[in-house]
Amino acid sequence: MKKKIAILGSTGSIGKKTLDILRNDKKNFDIFLLTANKNTSLLIKQIKEFNPKNIIITDDKNYKIVKKKFKNKNVYDSLNKINSIFKSKIDYTMSSISGFNGLKPTLEIIKFTKTIAIANKESIICGWNLINKQLKKHKTNFIPIDSEHFSIWSLIKNSPHEGIDKIIITASGGPFLKKSYKQLKKINPIDAIKHPNWKMGKKISIDSATLMNKIFEVIEAKKIFNIKFNKFKILIHPQSYIHAIIKFKNGLIKIIAHDTDMKIPIFNSLYNNENKTIHSKDINLKILNNLKLQEVDAKKFPVIKLLNKIPNNESLFETLLVTMNDELVDLFLTKQVSFQNISKNLIKFLNLNIFAKYKRQKPNNLAQIVKLNNFVRLKTKTLSIL
Repeated sequence: MKKKIAILGSTGSIGKKTLDILRNDKKNFDIFLLTANKNTSLLIKQIKEFNPKNIIITDDKNYKIVKKKFKNKNVYDSLNKINSIFKSKIDYTMSSISGFNGLKPTLEIIKFTKTIAIANKESIICGWNLINKQLKKHKTNFIPIDSEHFSIWSLIKNSPHEGIDKIIITASGGPFLKKSYKQLKKINPIDAIKHPNWKMGKKISIDSATLMNKIFEVIEAKKIFNIKFNKFKILIHPQSYIHAIIKFKNGLIKIIAHDTDMKIPIFNSLYNNENKTIHSKDINLKILNNLKLQEVDAKKFPVIKLLNKIPNNESLFETLLVTMNDELVDLFLTKQVSFQNISKNLIKFLNLNIFAKYKRQKPNNLAQIVKLNNFVRLKTKTLSIL
């Protein structure tokens, strides 16, 4: 019997890679739902190739184009229609809508899927307690897709967490790893988005260059695996071949390595516990013999200090952190803030008394998170920026 699949964000990077895998195994998968925003041309190609039963396209103009072109299909204009599309549980959902827009549909689709793979940082960082509540309520399996979290998940899923001594997440160091602190003063957006190992969007590429993406990944890992921050460590690993290292209290150290290709964690989430083969490169002995693991330079990457400021309890502080960083990255991309001042402003603003209360407040619902996100976006624009 074919597995029924939904992809939230099918025209994005993760969505496209998921469909690349399914393309080679159409006989075993049935695409039940594809969603997109504005990339009409690609979505139309996906519809013609994969013949999904349901389509959601949220941009009004593009919705009308797709609706007119595919009169024989169920085409909807809003992610709010998820509740009316599903009548029973499908087998697998890939949740890969970027940004805060991915949280609401992720929460809504959990009850309609046996397994959900989540590749949306904001959903996990800001709304994990809400997601986890839905996962438990509807007995839905969860698989993290970020390469670091998938690696940790793979290493510890059959091990008791109390046996874990240390979890190391690796960071490439971004495009400026070999530059001096002084040289970072003249960085421009064009250079900052050129990640040395991964092809990513502008926002996440900037976060990689500042190391902010690794701060987010530690927060995600802490929430997903319910392990305190003091057990995590970030090491620089320029080749991005090792994704996670776990030291157990029994003396064993386990490492996961794979090529810099997101198809590998996606493939393994689709075929979880199945004996399937993905075509990948041979083991790279040159890299394994020269891992170049390094401590993080706190002067060059000052955001590393933020790990000491994030509470272990579930709080709205994480939403504050994500939103404020988003705004500062946008200011850098429009050349209103220098590269170094992304981190300096972020640390400065998070220390303001006006935001201290959010460390004590737990996110109880989606509306609360959305309200704070909107408030912080507006408030950041009024603060004294370096």
